[in-house]
Amino acid sequence: MPKTTKAAVLWGVGEPWSIEDVELDDPHAGDVLVRMKVAGLCHSDEHAVTGDLPLPLPAIGGHEGSGVVESVGPGVTSVAPGDHVAVSFVPSCGRCRWCSGGMGYICDDGAKLFDLGMMSDGREAHHSKGHAVGRYAQVGTFAEYVLCSENSVVRAEKDLSFEALALVSCGVGTGVGSATNRAGTRPGDTVAVIGIGGIGINAIQGAKVAGAARVIGIDPIAFKREKAVEFGATHTFSSVEEAMAAVPELTWGVMCERVILSTGVVTGDLLDPALNLTAKGGTLVVTGLAPMMQQDVNLNLFMLAMLNKEVKGTIFGSGNPREVIPRLLTMYREGVLKIDELVTARYSLEEVNQGYQDMRDGKNLRGILVFD
Repeated sequence: MPKTTKAAVLWGVGEPWSIEDVELDDPHAGDVLVRMKVAGLCHSDEHAVTGDLPLPLPAIGGHEGSGVVESVGPGVTSVAPGDHVAVSFVPSCGRCRWCSGGMGYICDDGAKLFDLGMMSDGREAHHSKGHAVGRYAQVGTFAEYVLCSENSVVRAEKDLSFEALALVSCGVGTGVGSATNRAGTRPGDTVAVIGIGGIGINAIQGAKVAGAARVIGIDPIAFKREKAVEFGATHTFSSVEEAMAAVPELTWGVMCERVILSTGVVTGDLLDPALNLTAKGGTLVVTGLAPMMQQDVNLNLFMLAMLNKEVKGTIFGSGNPREVIPRLLTMYREGVLKIDELVTARYSLEEVNQGYQDMRDGKNLRGILVFD
């Protein structure tokens, strides 16, 4: 019979998250019901509040999280009740052209991420106050229970903390992968990370693990620059302009072979300064989210071509969640990656708005919601 869950729902652009009772269907074929343990307060959910990322509203927020499988629908084989799982905002069906080609991060199911209906069969399975309710990235982790597709959960070993499981599902995977998979950092490189939030701090970790000789963290907030050093940055600057004044001497004029742009909101005027920081033949990876309808970008196309630079986009650090999540958790278990240290504050579901205010105020690397 249907289950009711408390959830943080966004009813309109610019409004605060509202704690509501949401009625859920039982799992149908291909569905999984997860009892949530931890959800990450990622900046990407803020884009729904500002309207930069249009969602079908009302919608449950949250796309980063972990929990325990409560029940499964017919045909579900990869998880069973009692399993611990990371909830992946990137679905992976394992069968489409992209998944079978090793690019599960652009699985065809991604086209359904902001549909109102379930990924499995399109039905409207979430309701509150007489309205069908959407979920951010088809998961909506700001809830006591999440009803989602089997393609959106990855089973994990039970000795691992739920906080670690939650953070690898977005922030850690996206940041580390941006520096390693997408940027292709090699030993000896100089890597600059512009924007040291939940993604950028992990891009710094990724660059360090990949063997970068210099890892440069750029952020206007002193607290975040201090944290960047703790996570592997060798140099920090408060702005790209400040970095531009120092990096030529640091690198004997070479500049940065890899640059990761991971500001909270990416705007078109940020690309050209980031490319100026990028070495000849170097790579700029755009990881942060831009407003969905933004079209204009400032870019010197002559310099892009004549200096043989490249600009790449990425989602989840261009990694397959079913392969990346277990691998990152192994690195965490062996002490190669810092994950526990990412958590700056813990909140209850009812404190979700305070968590986002703290993020806006630059107080958190990653705030999390803790259930139970």
